[in-house]
Amino acid sequence: MEKPWTGRFTQATDQFVEAFTASVDFDQRLYHYDIAGSIAHATMLTKIGVLNEHEMQQIIEGLQAIEQDIEQGQFVWSIALEDVHMNIEARLTEKIGAVGKKLHTGRSRNDQVATDIRLYLRDQVDLIQTELQRLIEALVTVAERENATILPGFTHLQSAQPVTFGHHMLAWVEMLMRDRERLRDCRQRVNIMPLGAAALAGTTYPLDRHYTAQLLGFDGVAENSLDAVSDRDFAIEFNAAAAVLMMHLSRFGEELVLWSSAQFDFIDLGDAFCTGSSIMPQKKNPDVPELVRGKTGRVYGHLMSLLTLMKSQPLAYNKDNQEDKEPLFDTIDTLKGCLKVYADMIPIMQVKTDNMLQTARQGFTTATDLADYLVRKGVAFRDAHEIVGKAVRHCVEQQCDLSDLSLSVLQGFSDTIDADVHEVLTLQGSVAARNHFGGTAPEQVIAAAQRVRLRLKAS
Repeated sequence: MEKPWTGRFTQATDQFVEAFTASVDFDQRLYHYDIAGSIAHATMLTKIGVLNEHEMQQIIEGLQAIEQDIEQGQFVWSIALEDVHMNIEARLTEKIGAVGKKLHTGRSRNDQVATDIRLYLRDQVDLIQTELQRLIEALVTVAERENATILPGFTHLQSAQPVTFGHHMLAWVEMLMRDRERLRDCRQRVNIMPLGAAALAGTTYPLDRHYTAQLLGFDGVAENSLDAVSDRDFAIEFNAAAAVLMMHLSRFGEELVLWSSAQFDFIDLGDAFCTGSSIMPQKKNPDVPELVRGKTGRVYGHLMSLLTLMKSQPLAYNKDNQEDKEPLFDTIDTLKGCLKVYADMIPIMQVKTDNMLQTARQGFTTATDLADYLVRKGVAFRDAHEIVGKAVRHCVEQQCDLSDLSLSVLQGFSDTIDADVHEVLTLQGSVAARNHFGGTAPEQVIAAAQRVRLRLKAS
């Protein structure tokens, strides 16, 4: 097929170069947005008198027929035509004749591809937000159900203080809610239209760019034609937000892997989300969180790839920018997949309450409660810390827990300890005592879960 730019060339493109420079194998996923942008462009060209109504109708009907062919798998993509734009334009001209050649008036592939990517990414951000909200809602539901379930809280992966499992789930919710805000904020900068910038300097035609933006649902129009065609900040920003989100999913995945191990045995992931071993019949491997943990690396890599892609480019458009799509597309696909599989997996996760409770009884997790008890009795905190440290050392030597110590033994460490001390040494008493905004008490978990639901509903 003859390329539309061959007028000044005397030799055909080398076949290897043709394949090397083509992007149609991966950018064909933009077809819907390329067609939508072309329909809006044709409509605007008619408004300013470049096309007549009949020509516009021919173009629109031709493009709609091409979209139907693509969706039915009847469209033949050609590497010789390089990309999604030229493939569709060439097919349009085949279908409707010379009128099809008028469509490209007042635009360039430079502003065309920038528009397509923004339209595509805008929709993908919305789909990602839908999956993200599903995961948040699943975690909130688990938090509400397990609002009083005791879980050992860790620092340095060492037993620290008892918390509720619901409170722990809501910690992940808070991270994901911030990710949700980052994506919403990023979407505002994605939703700016570059179309009309043409190759780099604008065009001599009196384009109504704001009308085109209105037709395509953009919030605004790129103000500088050079920046409009060369900007990929929006893709980098999205990938940065995606990398942070993947980091959170990876951290969560690490906990799911630990918790589902025989050594922790806090949860059971559904069989549908695990695999077995080809040699060890007893194995139930948490492949989903492991794979999410692994996929995080590719998203980090894509962010670095996009940053490196842009770091030395002079204005305006350069062929380098063809390399923006595969990292962006793979980040989108990876993020959607990870969110979907988590959102499907979490609701059927089984929480092993008794195992969590038993483990929380180990590691002297109420030691801080005993120190706080002494402070309330008038002991300076540093002195209380020393007293409890000695009591813990005694328990280590005797292989028992603080709650196992008799009143007389406890009073041997401090005569300010009274009979009410055992109330603060229970796990339930420990979590219930932290009944303040942001605390782990069951009452606070329920309240926090309700606030999240209201935040989701409000935006």
